[in-house]
Amino acid sequence: MKKMISRRNFLKAAGAVSAAGVLAACGSSSSSTAASTAASGSASSSAAPAAAGKVYFLNFKPEQDEAWQNLAAVYTEQTGVPVTVVTAASNQYETTLMSEMEKSEAPTLFQVNGPVGLANWKDYCYDLSGSKLYGEVTSDSFVLKDGDAVPAIAYVIETYGIIYNKELLTAAGYTQDDITDFASLKAVADDIQARKDELGVLGAFTSAGMDSSSDWRYKTHLANLPIYYEYKADGISSTDAIKGTYLDNYKQIFDLYITDSTCEPTVLASKTGNDAVAEFVNKQAVFYQNGTWAYTDIKDLGDDNLGMLPIYIGVDGEENQGLCTGSENYWCVNNMSSEEDIQATLDFVYWCVTSEEGTAAMADDMGFVIPFKGAKAPTNPLNAISDEYVAAGKTPVDWCFSTMPSEEWKNMLGSALTAYAAGTGSWDDVVSAFVDNWAAEYQLANG
Repeated sequence: MKKMISRRNFLKAAGAVSAAGVLAACGSSSSSTAASTAASGSASSSAAPAAAGKVYFLNFKPEQDEAWQNLAAVYTEQTGVPVTVVTAASNQYETTLMSEMEKSEAPTLFQVNGPVGLANWKDYCYDLSGSKLYGEVTSDSFVLKDGDAVPAIAYVIETYGIIYNKELLTAAGYTQDDITDFASLKAVADDIQARKDELGVLGAFTSAGMDSSSDWRYKTHLANLPIYYEYKADGISSTDAIKGTYLDNYKQIFDLYITDSTCEPTVLASKTGNDAVAEFVNKQAVFYQNGTWAYTDIKDLGDDNLGMLPIYIGVDGEENQGLCTGSENYWCVNNMSSEEDIQATLDFVYWCVTSEEGTAAMADDMGFVIPFKGAKAPTNPLNAISDEYVAAGKTPVDWCFSTMPSEEWKNMLGSALTAYAAGTGSWDDVVSAFVDNWAAEYQLANG
């Protein structure tokens, strides 16, 4: 009999940090839901082992749906093992996961976004410590542990920052070397904004849309910076009560985004992720906060024309800061599945990260940097930029947003930011949403 989610765990999961909402970590501007089942066929290769079971992967990245569907079909053709890939709509992963887990044919492979997500789903996570997949991981820093058990393994490492158009920045009279901290970023952006008509742009930054397809960039990814610096100053990795030490810094970078922009702050509530993409691709803005996963949306600008800057917020020593690099994408195998389905799922993920077909698809089609020994170098130029910062001795910014206490915390912060931009709310409301709601939501989630 399949184990059911307790009411307490269901409520906790409902308020958990949603993987899709971050993607915030990385999500794309797409909000579509896709679902298909790979066709079965007879095994035609010994490259992947046949298994008696089947695989159902609940994917949270809309921008990689087609690539996963194609890879699943290849695996089925080689092994005869049916692989179903269902992709949750943007911002709906946690809700979809809860719904799917209650079905008789639940996902055999799903994901959590980090420690907070794992706390809600660890009872459903198969221990991967003895798996061949775990044997391929390059470092334990890419796994989540529960004592000696390994309930979750990261399958992609991603990076975000301020992507910029080199051609437009050069036309404005600047290069990346001119921007080394918040003060210089603001000086350059202010100058571009003042000369926007002369330069033929609508603004320095793309619209900081607070529609659900875009707001994760500010209530999650941008909000990571003040959390990171507070944790760093206090020597901690999580907290039940954030202090908000660096919220003045958060304010000044958000103010820059909404004033040196392609649109007025009052209309940001309706601006979408697609709007920002269009503004950047159509050369209407120089700067665009997003990550390596956005490459497929902006690649038409040309690889040589894409650069990426750290997100500077005016903290001492930030000239030595690199890009924000980490993962919130951890595979979990459903331990409530049948033994045959568990084995089939373990075989599938191992094949994905070791076979020529799997590693090529993850690198070339998905643009992933995967933390496994057999990884193929991705062709995504934004990943190469990330490596250049590391090689230059810059310190990557950790992804601390996986410690945000709940999805509701992020939603309340997003609402406060939207009202502040529109002039109907104050920054004090943003501070309250950040600090007071953190303590309250942590208490609700942890008792």
